[in-house]
Amino acid sequence: MFPIHDDTERMHGRPWLNYGMIGINIAVFVWQISIDPACILNCQNQELFLQYGTVPVLVLDEPQRGAATVVTSMFMHGGGAHILGNMVFLFVFGDNIEDRYGRIKYVLIYLGWGAAAALAHSLYAVSAGAGTVPAVGASGAISGILGAYLVMYPRAKIFTILVMLFITTIRIPVLIYIPFWFGMQVLFQVLELAGGGGGGVAYLAHIGGFVAGAATGLVWRLLPDSMKYKGGGPGTGTVYKPTFRKSRPRIEDVAPAVPEVIEGPDYYEVIAEIRGVSDAKDISAKYEPDSRQLRIVASGSRRYELYAKLPDSAVNPVVKYIQYLNGIVRIRLAKQ
Repeated sequence: MFPIHDDTERMHGRPWLNYGMIGINIAVFVWQISIDPACILNCQNQELFLQYGTVPVLVLDEPQRGAATVVTSMFMHGGGAHILGNMVFLFVFGDNIEDRYGRIKYVLIYLGWGAAAALAHSLYAVSAGAGTVPAVGASGAISGILGAYLVMYPRAKIFTILVMLFITTIRIPVLIYIPFWFGMQVLFQVLELAGGGGGGVAYLAHIGGFVAGAATGLVWRLLPDSMKYKGGGPGTGTVYKPTFRKSRPRIEDVAPAVPEVIEGPDYYEVIAEIRGVSDAKDISAKYEPDSRQLRIVASGSRRYELYAKLPDSAVNPVVKYIQYLNGIVRIRLAKQ
């Protein structure tokens, strides 16, 4: 399963920090290729990894030296496929985490997740007799992003390329996608333990980073708004904005445009802008005769409830179909 993008709408502009981290990873990989051309497929220069990678015994026995390599190792990769997979996941999931935390907190938490992953891997590697084998890659920190994303956006859907006997694209709920990914990491780690270790992939780093990310997300959701934001949060009568960020509207404060109603010879058509849903299945509509309004409910990365006022001449119109494309919903009602 190869993710393409999600349906979670950002509310704070371009995720420049996330783009920057992707750029740094690519720049470092180009530097690796300049030193070791084999890195295009599979790096062969182990001295490079010993110098800048996370060496487990160094992390545990000499943390003052190992701390720097924990950071440098997050931006190095073992080959072209390694960096491609990591950057796709960082691109798909990282922008929304930056959007939720803000840039400063995001970069600090990202490094923290990578450090938690490195520690988990180091403890296991030393106990398994592989304490001198360096580990590199952004996987641990990105696993933290996945853990936090699962907690913060449980209703999201992931547009995914599925490769089996055929190739197709499907939308997979995040409550299925990420737990399946995490379950595979646990399974591979168990198989590695059963086989004596030495599989070449730091699955425990993925597990450690994921757990750290999920825990961070849970703590963040439990914190009062007064600690997360300036102004005290919703309902206080003050400006509600993330700390260290410019004042920007919260997703709850963004009012959708008033739906447009078009009357035809035997139909009414309601057109409205709705963001953050995957398709028409996430939208329902019901005519309320007492108020002569069409109630529109959309459930996606956020919940909408809109009302479209129909002409006074409307008498129990029936919803015939709902279409949704590029953020615009069209609802056709037949006149009775």
